[in-house]
Amino acid sequence: MTADQYRELMQKRLDAELYEHSLATAETAVELAERYGSKREKAYLAGLVHDYGKCLKRQQLLEVAESYNLKLDSITLGEARLLHAPVGAVLLTEELKIKDRELLSAVSYHTTGYSGMTLLAKVLYLADCIEPGREFDGVDKIRELAAVDLGQALLAAVDRTICSVVARGLKLHPRSVAFRNSLLDSIK
Repeated sequence: MTADQYRELMQKRLDAELYEHSLATAETAVELAERYGSKREKAYLAGLVHDYGKCLKRQQLLEVAESYNLKLDSITLGEARLLHAPVGAVLLTEELKIKDRELLSAVSYHTTGYSGMTLLAKVLYLADCIEPGREFDGVDKIRELAAVDLGQALLAAVDRTICSVVARGLKLHPRSVAFRNSLLDSIK
């Protein structure tokens, strides 16, 4: 498929707000890819399709996860905000025939991160957080960091996510903690 075909497909699949977010994430991913040496075309596609599963309701996400025998932990299964990522990745494979493992992994873990993320996965994680439509306390600082230091920007982004999850009284995913710790180790 061409980029235009993927855009058309995503526009039909997502509501207007989520589609705009996907476009903005794709464009931000390209900027980060160019700055930090990742492949721009792959970054664009990852950004564009990263929320492929987000249009599904929780029950639908659970049904897809079960039908494809996804081995998911209880925290992911209990939270649709996390579940849409791995389900979306499997649907990208099954419905769109995307086979690029690096791209699918980046999509699958764009909500939690993980220790040992590829550059593409880091680019997607950060682009999703700082695309121009995002508005939250501290986003401008993360954007500033993203312009000069990928590791520091990622650390600020995951810190913000962890604080938000804790403030909402939700369970913190251990992958996010491992991601944060790996960033601290690499920055030292």
